Amino acid sequence: MQEVFLGDVIRRRRLELEMTQEQLCEGICEPITVSRLENGKQTPSRSRISALLERLGLPGDRYYALLSKGEQEESLLRKEIHDCVARFYQREGNEKILIWEQAQEALDRLVTMSDPEDTLTKQFVLCSRALLGKRGEAYPYEVQLEMLLDALRLTAPRFDLEEIGQLRYTWDEIQLINQIAMVYAMAGQRKTAIALYGQLLRYLQKNMENKKYLCLVSFNYARELAASKRYEDAIEVAEIGRKTCVERGHYQFLPGLLAIEAECAHFLGNRDWSIELYCQAYYIYKAIGDEHNLKRLERDAREQLGPDIPF
Repeated sequence: MQEVFLGDVIRRRRLELEMTQEQLCEGICEPITVSRLENGKQTPSRSRISALLERLGLPGDRYYALLSKGEQEESLLRKEIHDCVARFYQREGNEKILIWEQAQEALDRLVTMSDPEDTLTKQFVLCSRALLGKRGEAYPYEVQLEMLLDALRLTAPRFDLEEIGQLRYTWDEIQLINQIAMVYAMAGQRKTAIALYGQLLRYLQKNMENKKYLCLVSFNYARELAASKRYEDAIEVAEIGRKTCVERGHYQFLPGLLAIEAECAHFLGNRDWSIELYCQAYYIYKAIGDEHNLKRLERDAREQLGPDIPF
């Protein structure tokens, strides 16, 4: 078996994309670090290796690298914070505040143990704080946008809202762009959000070997198109996400995409197709035990199609 070195993989892919070492590592590490990595003389931290691979459009899980004890602790803290943010948006009252406090404590620990010059950790922390707000109360939309854009530009200083395809991105950067578009939508700037989602979807289709975020972006993009009454466009985008979910086995967004298509079919006057799609979405939600979205879908379907829908 031919032995393959990580540095060789990175160099070949970088040259294939006609990227310089400076373009690859911008905001992540120094060019000399990439040079030493490509020459087999240095192995950066796992987080930096993953970011470099992601920016090259390569799945990091294909290239195994051992975690040091410190990196493992940081990885566990990041997971704890990520879980806290997800639960924070699902809870109310005192429980929401307790989750906020848990997340802030974890963020403080992460800051303490990380390298002050580590832009990747700084980005993660700033993004998390933007999403958590202050003690259970969300920041105003303009503050959230400012914080999220500041976080993105820590590693992508040349980021341009109108030309996002000019750069290469890590998964964290892609999530940040998605979140920025969501905030624009919530702030009522739906046209800006749709333009961002459109650019991001095209970028993912063109550049990323791993399609794990294409389902998420398709869902958000189709949802905003449907809310803007662009029903045929919404169905087209939702179909991209649906096919990707099925091909890749990512079923988290599949029922939501089907529900968007069902809603659009209803407003386009195709009642039978709408019922069929709503039923598919309903039974997937039921199979995976998502009671929250199950109840919401049932309510929406009955409002649009009447009480005789068959579920």
